[in-house]
Amino acid sequence: MSSSKEKILLSLLAGVAFGCSITPKQQWRALKTIGRIWREPDESGLGQNIRDLNRLKLIRKVREKNGSLGLCLTNKGKLKAIEYYFDNLKIENKNWDGKWRILVFDIPEKLRKGRDALRWKIKRLGFYELQKSVFVVPYECREEIDFVVEFFGLRKYVHYGVLESIDSEMLVKLKKAFAPK
Repeated sequence: MSSSKEKILLSLLAGVAFGCSITPKQQWRALKTIGRIWREPDESGLGQNIRDLNRLKLIRKVREKNGSLGLCLTNKGKLKAIEYYFDNLKIENKNWDGKWRILVFDIPEKLRKGRDALRWKIKRLGFYELQKSVFVVPYECREEIDFVVEFFGLRKYVHYGVLESIDSEMLVKLKKAFAPK
């Protein structure tokens, strides 16, 4: 699927997120997401891409009461947009506040695939593996981790914490792991 089709689906998903937002902070985050999606405009063939997405049943056209035409994500489109979001997920804030974020999980063997996928994704997000099921990162990332954990359906097995201090031996190891290369 083309880049502009991904942008359309992600924009519609951000619109859904905006509509479901309770606080102004959540609404602002949804608006910032739309801004990031369209940072590099690719408007060529936008109409054709919308028709293609409609044909693939990822979106549907909706006639509003005022006569205007709107676009709406279908359930299939929501899943595809969430998949794109997941694939492109990054920890944005790379300013260290002196605290360490720790992710600990104990996922049963019957959910091994989910456990392995979670481990793979958090390593890609930049977490350092202290032990097989203990990972650390120095950046705020609660929302990203919540999304990943929910994506894999592992909420009750995964725990997130913030450490303000850590023993000196471990601190040296972690600072070395996150030192600019």
